Amino acid sequence: MRTTFLVTSVLSLTLLAACSAAPNDGDPVPPVSSSSAASEASVSSVSSVASTDVTLTQPQPGDTVSSPLTVSGEARGRWFFEASFPVKLLDGDGAIIAQGIAEAQGDWMTADFVPFMATLTFDPPATSAGTLVLERDNPSGLPENDASVQVPVQF
Repeated sequence: MRTTFLVTSVLSLTLLAACSAAPNDGDPVPPVSSSSAASEASVSSVSSVASTDVTLTQPQPGDTVSSPLTVSGEARGRWFFEASFPVKLLDGDGAIIAQGIAEAQGDWMTADFVPFMATLTFDPPATSAGTLVLERDNPSGLPENDASVQVPVQF
């Protein structure tokens, strides 16, 4: 009896987690490098991800950025949860120097691209290069729903 209750509870929680995942139009999310490899991200890897899930208008890879930094572009609706997703700015050592929320500028409940905008305020870091990281919002916490786009920037 106790084993049946435990199995039923685990199955219920698994089903609940699967149902609460961000909307998905059936397309798999391409794997991208983790934030630990942010400084090693290449422009070509960013471009291949950008063409399928995220199009970044500003900043572009290699741009020199300063505070306040406006981040804008378009992302597929599945990147958003409650019309937003996290954005981080890392220095050359991988430390977070700014973080914020990219907000949808339109209806995010779609598989299509949705415009977004975020503003990050930061103090100039000691390093001359860094990485802008756009993260797919993942309220389910499931690793298969994780994705990020990493863009090298200069300070």
